[in-house]
Amino acid sequence: MRKIQFSKNHFYHIYNRGVEKRDIFGDDNDRWRFLQALYLFNDIEPSNNILWQVGRDYGRTTFKTIKVSLEKRERKPLVRLMADCLMPNHYHLLIEEIRDGGISKFMHKFGTGYTNYFNEKNKRVGSLFQGEFKAVMIDDYDQLEYLLVYINVINPGQ
Repeated sequence: MRKIQFSKNHFYHIYNRGVEKRDIFGDDNDRWRFLQALYLFNDIEPSNNILWQVGRDYGRTTFKTIKVSLEKRERKPLVRLMADCLMPNHYHLLIEEIRDGGISKFMHKFGTGYTNYFNEKNKRVGSLFQGEFKAVMIDDYDQLEYLLVYINVINPGQ
């Protein structure tokens, strides 16, 4: 059981890294797919057909087609994504829970979906991320302000 209990209308710093500190992005297509997944899996509706819609095309053009298709129906987001940062072997997200259980459901769909993509593309099996994602509740405005700066000014080259 997770130490932290998520609450609606609260912000959380969510982060995780690759198992054995391995890179979780091999190229720009992986980073683009990660960003696509942040959008695609942020919906209360099941996402089991999304990989079929995306297909095996790892390029950028596919997302535009899917986004148009998905926009034809009403989306019901699980979380509000406020900021993100992708590093070679880890990521940071600033998320607000907007539905009860939203963060847990979103992160499960997101982590599984991106791992499946990465494993299929790289012909590998097993976990991509080091255990369950980490989460820290943002308690006050100063902490929120600090985190926004931290997430947005990290130099990916470092």
